[in-house]
Amino acid sequence: MTMTTADKIQANLKKRYAAERRFRSYGLASVAIGLAALLLLFISIIGKGYTAFQQTYVKLEVQFDEAIIDPQGTRDPQILARADYGKLIKKTMRKRFPDVTNRRDRRNLYKLVSPGAVFSIQDMVRNDPGLIGTTQTIWVPADDDVDMLIKGYINRDEPESDRRLKDKEIAWIDALAASDSLEKRFNKTFFTAGDSREPELAGIWGAVVGSFYTLLVTLVLSFPIGVSAAVYLQEFAPRNRWTDLIEVNINNLAAVPSIVFGLLGLSVFLNFMALPRSAPLVGGLVLSLMTLPTVIIASRASLQSVPPSIREGALGMGASQMQMVAHHVLPLAMPGMLTGTIIGMARALGESAPLLMIGMVAFIVNVPEGPLDPSTVLPVQIYLWADTPERAFVERTSAATLVLLAFLVVMNGAAVWLRKRFEQRW
Repeated sequence: MTMTTADKIQANLKKRYAAERRFRSYGLASVAIGLAALLLLFISIIGKGYTAFQQTYVKLEVQFDEAIIDPQGTRDPQILARADYGKLIKKTMRKRFPDVTNRRDRRNLYKLVSPGAVFSIQDMVRNDPGLIGTTQTIWVPADDDVDMLIKGYINRDEPESDRRLKDKEIAWIDALAASDSLEKRFNKTFFTAGDSREPELAGIWGAVVGSFYTLLVTLVLSFPIGVSAAVYLQEFAPRNRWTDLIEVNINNLAAVPSIVFGLLGLSVFLNFMALPRSAPLVGGLVLSLMTLPTVIIASRASLQSVPPSIREGALGMGASQMQMVAHHVLPLAMPGMLTGTIIGMARALGESAPLLMIGMVAFIVNVPEGPLDPSTVLPVQIYLWADTPERAFVERTSAATLVLLAFLVVMNGAAVWLRKRFEQRW
């Protein structure tokens, strides 16, 4: 039977509709797979990291023995600072477990308390010397292994040789828990302290402050320079081979791997200009170089979105070209420029490769007080903790990743809000 023209058209339409449905289903499947992978990633990070927001503390009945802290009774701050507060903790633990007499067992018993407890007691005495000679009930951080056991990361059923905690140590921990001397509390140290070799004392505040100073330098440099370059190229530059070459290079720089900018910063800012290593100032300079192409491209796109009638109307009313740009075009393009800048800053916040090249991978304990002080940033801090073998650093790595993702979500959300709030439709 010979098909008519109408039948052929109908058959072709069915094939086209079927192909369209398949293409749509492929797109929906791709989106679903992407969302599922993203959801799985978030579940994995949250599952490993949420426990870091709690820390196990141990209750101690500490006798502030004057013979140990201040034998002369002078209350000299220097003498109080040099006192052996570790003896107070050891004395308290021996009193709590009088049956532990073996030297090795006692060493293991003392290790149940974090080394940071010494500094906590020292700060208490320096702030209030009147505590000397009294007995006080205080809560101090437990060791990271104790914390991992309480949180269920150490399996009690494994052979003793495969555990970081021996049977005797687990029995002591159980005795402390049975007497209500162990308690999980909100881990404010994680948000208020700098880095540490001890997981229970490590925090992200130093990295957060370092990230702030680094991004501040990046913003101060990249935003005015990027906007100025975009305005000149879009509104004032003549159209010739040189401006075409500059535009091509700017577009190419936006695709250059970030580690190349790190190598540039290493050779120019550190080796040639001799700027301080591992300082937010150098990190901001490197990230500014990396962010500038993004800011320029976004700013030019925003300037191009302003209708020509705005320019023509301003010029027709007698405004100069500078007045036209400054008073009419630039205010209308500024929301898009801010959006592009925030997106560029969000990208800079998540970068670690260029900062590794300029030495911001160093172990920094103190919180930086300015852009010239040695510091690190959140992505590098996550990298350092991920490379540490202690199990307690695994949860802190995931928790720091959650904080970093929260910052990125806020910055991208601010970019979307700015675009929606100030966007004008023509």
